[in-house]
Amino acid sequence: MDFLGVVINYILNLGAPVFVPFIMLLAGLVVRMKFRDAASAAITLGVAFVGMSMLIGFMVDAIGVAAQTMMNRTGLELSIVDGGWTTMANISWAWPYAFAMFPLQVGVNIVMLMLNKTNTFNADLWNVWGKIFTAFIVVSVTTPLFGPVRSLVLAFLIAALQIIVELNAGDIHQHRIEKLTGIPGVTCTHRMVFFGAIYYPFDLLLRKIPVCNKPMDATALRAKVGVFAENHIIGFILGILFGIIAGYSVAKTLMLGVQAATALVLFPMISKLFMQALSPISEAISDYMNKKFSGRKLFVGIDWPFMGGASEIWFAIIVAIPFTLIWALILPGNKILPFAGIINISLIVPAYLVTRGNTLRMVILSIIGVPFFLFVGTQFAPMITELGQATKAITIPAGQLISNSSIDAPVFTYAFSFLFKFLEGNFIPLVFALWWGCGYFFYSRELRRESNLAQLEAEQQEKAQQA
Repeated sequence: MDFLGVVINYILNLGAPVFVPFIMLLAGLVVRMKFRDAASAAITLGVAFVGMSMLIGFMVDAIGVAAQTMMNRTGLELSIVDGGWTTMANISWAWPYAFAMFPLQVGVNIVMLMLNKTNTFNADLWNVWGKIFTAFIVVSVTTPLFGPVRSLVLAFLIAALQIIVELNAGDIHQHRIEKLTGIPGVTCTHRMVFFGAIYYPFDLLLRKIPVCNKPMDATALRAKVGVFAENHIIGFILGILFGIIAGYSVAKTLMLGVQAATALVLFPMISKLFMQALSPISEAISDYMNKKFSGRKLFVGIDWPFMGGASEIWFAIIVAIPFTLIWALILPGNKILPFAGIINISLIVPAYLVTRGNTLRMVILSIIGVPFFLFVGTQFAPMITELGQATKAITIPAGQLISNSSIDAPVFTYAFSFLFKFLEGNFIPLVFALWWGCGYFFYSRELRRESNLAQLEAEQQEKAQQA
């Protein structure tokens, strides 16, 4: 046992670029991938880790320094660097217990399918990192309360809860998603849809305002924005803005603009390497699931991009960007400067589903939703930074904090990670948990009624045709 402990500790100390690919290589061999394919995927994953670390270092050197200068000059305290979701995924995969989340997700999904508690097969195995993220946050928060062993058990229990809710969210959203996209048999199991529970009561109020129910031509509105909707243009404009506020010279401001544009362009490129590396393993597990449940009609749960053809989504994202910056400047207690997460998909996709694609209500809800993301991003920064440094997943200067201004399910993750803080007199997470739970219950009821009504109408039409 001592020898095994030494071996495990040695592997862990190698850092994420070596440790995680090693685990993925073993996982690939377990699901009977060819060694060649498994090794290729593992090495690609290592390249992705190194590439992300280099990009984060580049961004911290450019944006982090500018942010510090801005604070010194303006008195603002936006000291936390926004690394976006790609940085969070990078750090999450580096968590020592991350490898256990794959079998947990697949196992829970199989059990629920066998018990007929879900009709969703979650094929979005790349985003298992979202459960890993929740788990390591839980461990960080609860270890001082319960100790390392109990906190780890609690972390995996809450991760299992997240897996169950993702499957349930896939079930209840499927009909509405099919109606919005025209794509049958597909649903979204990404945790970002959880935020719909927070939006729902606000949307109920907005529905009572006549002007908020009028349709808008989002395609035409987005076309008017034109080139300003592109990542490199958004990055350049943000960099120029940061440089002006920081009091940089013209040359230095222009350079910061180019550097910011570079960062926003390269983030999605490097994130594709993670997907490229993990896709073969995901496909191998998917093949296993399909064989196990052949002959049964299942919904396939995948990531959000299949909804990306909706102009309403992109128009709302563009409109939300300036409001995100305004909220960052005026929100009490906020310390995160939105940058890498400024194109906040997680803010908009839930609004798209809750409003059934109503552009005006989407925009209003996104403005209301921004503070939740900034608050949670600020709260999580110390834990994210600590794990990143401990696992060598990222390298940032001493005293610098890093986080994400667009955490996928901010209220759910915060509420259930910090839930037991009520033992120390902090009842805010408990209030958030109750808010989210009540919102999810009533939102789920609306979605189920909508689905049942559509099914009933379809059955009546079928009977009429047969008659």
